[in-house]
Amino acid sequence: MSTDHQRIHPAPDVEAPPPSSAPLIPPNTLKSDSTGREHYPPLPARAGPPPAYPIPPPPYKRRKRSCCCRAFCCIFCTLLVLIVAIGATIGILFLIFRPKIPDYSIDTLKVTQFSPNNNNSISAAFVVNITAHNPNKRIGIYYLGGSSLTAWYKDTQLCQGSLPKFYQGHRNTTNLDVSLSGTVNDASGLSSTLQQQQRDTGNIPLVLRAKVPVKIKLGKLKLMKMRFRVTCHLSIDKLADQAEIRIGSSSCKFRLKRIF
Repeated sequence: MSTDHQRIHPAPDVEAPPPSSAPLIPPNTLKSDSTGREHYPPLPARAGPPPAYPIPPPPYKRRKRSCCCRAFCCIFCTLLVLIVAIGATIGILFLIFRPKIPDYSIDTLKVTQFSPNNNNSISAAFVVNITAHNPNKRIGIYYLGGSSLTAWYKDTQLCQGSLPKFYQGHRNTTNLDVSLSGTVNDASGLSSTLQQQQRDTGNIPLVLRAKVPVKIKLGKLKLMKMRFRVTCHLSIDKLADQAEIRIGSSSCKFRLKRIF
């Protein structure tokens, strides 16, 4: 008995919908032949320009600080250059002219009058012989008007005068006779004090102070107006009318001051 094998084939479903023939790639897309990558369309453009974001300005304090620093640096550099130039000029002038301080000394002192008056005052008159020496060989000195020379006993001014105007050349020595005169008011105790000083120490201290405006001449160049200040300490044996005065000791100090 032969057995027949039946093959059952699926029958198509008549009621099933037909297969879709739509492509796997969505519509409105492009496919690259070389790389096989799919490129999607760009995003739609915006209606207007992109929003502008304001850029904050740099801080004002930093800018101001930098300007101040630059100004300070410029001023500092300018001052430094000026100081160096002035110092170099002074150094060159010093090496060329080699300035030296003038020398002054009191040689003699004559008392032509020192007498009391009826109104309890004392009239004093001196003649002072001064030696001025200029040791510089390239510097001259113009002694100008307006000078003063005063004689003092402690805190009491006895008399005063002035030096003459003259020019002192290089390495020159000049002798000057300067007349001083004055009146000491309320001098009731001055005479007794001088006598007591002479009995105790055997001498009387006097101080001569000179203030002299001058101009320094460097070669052919005249410098600014200056003032010499000279202080001389004397020790004399006595202080009397028409008496011969002997100077025991004498020392002078010199100072220079600029007149603006």
